[in-house]
Amino acid sequence: MSLAWLLFPLLGVIAGMLAGLLGVGGGLVLVAALAWLLPLLGVPADAAMHAALASSLASIVLTAAASARAHHKRGSVLWPTVAWMVPGLLAGGWLGSGVAVKIDDDVLRYIVAGYCLLAAAQLHFGKARKAGGDVPAPRGLPMTGAGVGIGALSAVVGIGGGSMTVPLLVWRGVAPVRAVGTSSACGVAIGLGSAVGYALHAPTGALPEFAVGYVYLPAAIGVAVASVLAAPWGTRLAHHLHGDALKRVFVAFLVVVALSLLLAG
Repeated sequence: MSLAWLLFPLLGVIAGMLAGLLGVGGGLVLVAALAWLLPLLGVPADAAMHAALASSLASIVLTAAASARAHHKRGSVLWPTVAWMVPGLLAGGWLGSGVAVKIDDDVLRYIVAGYCLLAAAQLHFGKARKAGGDVPAPRGLPMTGAGVGIGALSAVVGIGGGSMTVPLLVWRGVAPVRAVGTSSACGVAIGLGSAVGYALHAPTGALPEFAVGYVYLPAAIGVAVASVLAAPWGTRLAHHLHGDALKRVFVAFLVVVALSLLLAG
């Protein structure tokens, strides 16, 4: 356990950097890393993927909040869009976690890996409208409905939703850096709804100790504290990268995570 308390903050630094840079809350890299690490710390192998997803989502609440705060200071969070999406994101996170706890651990692993590859392909090959600096913030019930779907799928694959929210907003004409900032704020709602769901939907005694439902507390706390400190660094880097460069980083990141999950299986 003493080793874990050193490893989890290190993962938190990486997650925080990615949260600020890509708007993904670091969830995907956390899921991959925790899927490898948790069985070595006594978490049953058949519950490791569920615990990785739940712990990642719990840590995302603070990670995404720190990233959103840093982006807000730079004026890159579209708060009207966030307000319309939050109800759907909370509901979707709760529903998605309820579905995920009923899925076999190995099946979940392949779902997450497949999702990473599909998201990378969509972002790389998809065509987006050219975004200007004065595009109105997307709003309305369609954004709430999109939030339900994004929240539900994010709960199943353990992420803050950036790999869906960012492409959606860019497609709607939002500049990439504003899409990342807005996605970070949306990640708070996704993490909250999903983590509560994983805690309450889990069977009794899902994990042996140091856990609430499927949320493994040493991982969630250790990652969250360090990621809060690291998120502003990624935010500063995001504001210095061209939109196309940011997209290429995002695509490469998704592919690497998918391969690591497949190897872990």
